[in-house]
Amino acid sequence: MEITRSTSRTHGARTWWALLGFGAAVTVAAAIGGLGVQGTTDEYATLRQPDWAPPSWLFGPVWTVLYALIAIAGWLAWRKVGFGPALWAWTAQLGLNAIWTPLFFGAGQYGLAFAEIVLMWLAIAVTVALFRRISRPAAALMLPYWAWVTFAAALNFSIWQLNT
Repeated sequence: MEITRSTSRTHGARTWWALLGFGAAVTVAAAIGGLGVQGTTDEYATLRQPDWAPPSWLFGPVWTVLYALIAIAGWLAWRKVGFGPALWAWTAQLGLNAIWTPLFFGAGQYGLAFAEIVLMWLAIAVTVALFRRISRPAAALMLPYWAWVTFAAALNFSIWQLNT
């Protein structure tokens, strides 16, 4: 029996190594986002915020879960079609994700961070749409992330307005 490219991609140890690779990719994005940005909890506490802003301790657990979902979603899409347009969109949104924290906290550029998070939101939308065509579970796993980024964009906008 001939093993096709799809079969070899979706079975065996290679698929589990790929999952670790997707996990590493989101870990790198998170680490890039955190590079040179120390004291974000203290900075967040000093900002004028809307009444509905969450406490700073909530962000770590939320992002841990979201990054795991993002990694699994990318992996599921990869298992279906390999690295194509859907994974390029996934990569783009992840890159935009890595840029937001340094813009907002590191540079204090709340308006620019808002513009960037809008681009991220759009990149997530494209990713969800492309994932939906190839893997509904992958698309579904991106929805909590998209919802959180929607909330984060509203929070970013409010903080920008309150602190200018």
